[in-house]
Amino acid sequence: MADEEVKYETRTVKTIRGTESRTASKWEQQGWEVVSQTTGKISAQLTIRRPRPRTPWRWIALGGGVFVIALTAIIVIGVVNEQSNIAAPVETPATVASEPSETSTTPAAEPSPEPTSAEAVAPTITTASVPAFAAILALGDYCSPDIAAFAAEHAGQTIEFDANIGAMNSHNGASTRYDILIGAGDFSETSAAGPAFQFRDVNTTNDLHYIGAVPDGIGVRDNLHVTAEILNYEPSSCLFLLEPVTTSFR
Repeated sequence: MADEEVKYETRTVKTIRGTESRTASKWEQQGWEVVSQTTGKISAQLTIRRPRPRTPWRWIALGGGVFVIALTAIIVIGVVNEQSNIAAPVETPATVASEPSETSTTPAAEPSPEPTSAEAVAPTITTASVPAFAAILALGDYCSPDIAAFAAEHAGQTIEFDANIGAMNSHNGASTRYDILIGAGDFSETSAAGPAFQFRDVNTTNDLHYIGAVPDGIGVRDNLHVTAEILNYEPSSCLFLLEPVTTSFR
């Protein structure tokens, strides 16, 4: 009997926006194939599939008795009638549905590993939802070890807060790439609280992912509302690096 058409098992994997390639590579190493990808503002969703493992068993009817024998290359769902002498009719492959049903007695395939917690999309951190975030935004020392600890604990997660542009410089002399210093709350010439956040090496046209009304230009003193992914904290510079997800003007 010829091999049956290959059947696939399909699943959906969610991951943080920007890590799609890393997530896809991990699953491809386990034999999965990426079928489609949908990217949102904060998270992304991959649809993956792989050939369903062939069940190493088939059922054969001999003289009215049913015996199970091990075969590694053929899947037969149902019972094959091999010249049975029993008067009662025996169901043949021609009368058996080719697709496996929920109640099939064929041994089930091994369950596939579930996505790890790192791939699950964590809720966006705000000052209302995470008190530790509110606490570091109120600090007067942007080199505080509390900021380093927060960055390490929540790396890869997304934060959302009211912000302002405290400084804006060319990145390594580039004409369209910038390092933008982001402060918490409204801009002030006399005081600044919280971490020294930074968008590093970004283009102000595309990389900030604007939403809402956008003015003709962007610069120091602008008040923003920022949603961004936590990258890391640099102890040497006391800069808290972020990857912009969405930016709106206040």
